[in-house]
Amino acid sequence: MSHKPSVLVVEDEPSIAELISVNLRHNGFDVTVAQESVAAQRAIDAALPDLVLLDWMLPGQSGESLTRKWRAAERTRFMPIVLLTARGDEQDKVLGLNAGADDYVTKPFSTQELIARIHAVLRRRSPVAPTDLLAVGHLTMNMATHQVRADGVVVKLAPTEFKLLQFLLQSPERVHARSQLLDKVWGNQVAIEERTVDVHVKRLRLALGPFGAMVETVRGAGYRLTATAPKSPE
Repeated sequence: MSHKPSVLVVEDEPSIAELISVNLRHNGFDVTVAQESVAAQRAIDAALPDLVLLDWMLPGQSGESLTRKWRAAERTRFMPIVLLTARGDEQDKVLGLNAGADDYVTKPFSTQELIARIHAVLRRRSPVAPTDLLAVGHLTMNMATHQVRADGVVVKLAPTEFKLLQFLLQSPERVHARSQLLDKVWGNQVAIEERTVDVHVKRLRLALGPFGAMVETVRGAGYRLTATAPKSPE
């Protein structure tokens, strides 16, 4: 059975919310409706939707404010958002897009256009291709979202540690000399010592916690990433 895309409709006018809901369901979407920001947040906390259709003018917190809030939160950062509003002024559209909305539909709108725009946003935000995902053992890296997970838990990495892990994930089980890592991660135009690699490997291991041991020291040769971690990093 194919997955029905889920849409959270955040709209305070019941007649418009009903019109949108009927058309979305008719076009194969699973729909949840919230009439204000608190109910919308509660719905998202319960289950992250595939897309949010968000009215600009809401009682309490505005659609623009909600968009900024969701874009700032880790869980909802990449959640597709389409703003729906009666405002047609170009500056309002710019505000909405700058807040982080994926698209902007102005009332009155045709349901065909609305459905088409939702499909377009979902296509752009569809799961990344396998080539955008790197995985070794319990470690995964999503190249599209720059998110690293260790056994499913998100790991925060500084940019250099991210690039270092990326290179190691791309060539697992292979031994890489410090000079090679300097070239690939820092670039050969940067005049830094090979000991710098050791410092960043240590930071990477610390960030990965119990999975830091997957970054293995090969004495006299360099480092490698192994799916079967040794008992402790050397």
